Amino acid sequence: MPRQINHHVIATVTVVSCFVFFSAGANATSDPESDKRTISLREAVTKTITGNPDLRAFDYRLKAQDGRVQQAGLAPSPELNVLLEDALGTGNHKGFDNAQATISISWILERGLRQRYVDTARAGLSLFSVEAGIKQLDAAAETARRYLVSLAFQARRVNADKTVQLAKATIAAVQKRVRAGKAPEAELFRAQAELARRKLEREHIDHERVSANRRLAAQWGETELTFSRVAGDITSLPQLASFGTLKSQLQQNPEFIRLLSNRRLKKAELQLALARDKPSWRVNAGMRHTQEDSNNNSQALIAGISIPFGQRTRNPGRIAEARANLAETHLAETATRIRAETILSVLYEKLQHDMHVINAVRNDIIPPLEKALTETRRAYNLGRYSYLEWRSVQAELLDAHNALIEASVNAQRNIIEIERLTGVRIAQPITRP
Repeated sequence: MPRQINHHVIATVTVVSCFVFFSAGANATSDPESDKRTISLREAVTKTITGNPDLRAFDYRLKAQDGRVQQAGLAPSPELNVLLEDALGTGNHKGFDNAQATISISWILERGLRQRYVDTARAGLSLFSVEAGIKQLDAAAETARRYLVSLAFQARRVNADKTVQLAKATIAAVQKRVRAGKAPEAELFRAQAELARRKLEREHIDHERVSANRRLAAQWGETELTFSRVAGDITSLPQLASFGTLKSQLQQNPEFIRLLSNRRLKKAELQLALARDKPSWRVNAGMRHTQEDSNNNSQALIAGISIPFGQRTRNPGRIAEARANLAETHLAETATRIRAETILSVLYEKLQHDMHVINAVRNDIIPPLEKALTETRRAYNLGRYSYLEWRSVQAELLDAHNALIEASVNAQRNIIEIERLTGVRIAQPITRP
């Protein structure tokens, strides 16, 4: 039976960095494989929820718990009792002349015990269902992380293509000066070596990109790639919700929902222990047949009840254990809340720093370096700057583009973790003019 897809899980994780994954930017158009199969984050998450091997294995645990609920609802079977007395003896009891036969049915009065078993089993099923949702969310978040890695390598590939093109343009410019006798031939050799290095870097990125795609496909159990690209623009900037808003949403954390379900289970277990402290009564009723002689038979109704007696409390150990387990859930909730708020605070501070870096690199570093590169190349062609000075500006600009990608990766990784922690969307895409 196919797993029922938790659309809340898909929606929660799909919006992780949606401002990046839902827009197709320069990273998509510059990739030479842009005409091949592209997969979106939503599609990747959906395939994970339906095909992840670990999630499929967890389905059987849910079915097992369903069986426990079904079993808990079954009442004890009545018992048929047959009693033969005063037969096959001696004297007056020889043969069956004065035999007495009693047939009765007995059953147990559970006094609410079965309902407690059912309540406990249902509370356990509820906890399993919450854990199933958490596992789905964890699997979906891991898919988002692997998707991000693939998207990062695509962006690095775009930069690698730019560096190769820049290295080729540099060779062409150096060749002109060498032919004109205005530059030593050694500069041409250095430019050619630089091109070879950049091609090797691009080849390495291609290898890592394919490996990242394979790790992504493994999330839904595929070993053969059916896609070559992931959709999105890794460098888009979001508008973030305030820290106070996110903190107020921490109760959406799946861990808190799990703790709430666990508390209900512990309460049900305590009620069960208290119910088992009451002894069960046994009731029976039936007919007795008496054969006084061969011509005189009689029947009579019989009924009885068995009530255990002894110590008033018969289940003190289990009751004490259940009370302690219930009290522990309150402390666990407090500890989880403190831990979640601390992690959220740290992640949010990191995200703000990443956003600052992205803005600074994009607006304050890359534009001046692009202008510097244009001017340096013009100066090199005029013989005012050396190859080394031109090459230095190129390296600075390429480093800035790489820094933009890495800062974007860090920001999106933190967004994934924050949204996994709170269970809510924290960013809205910005529409650029």
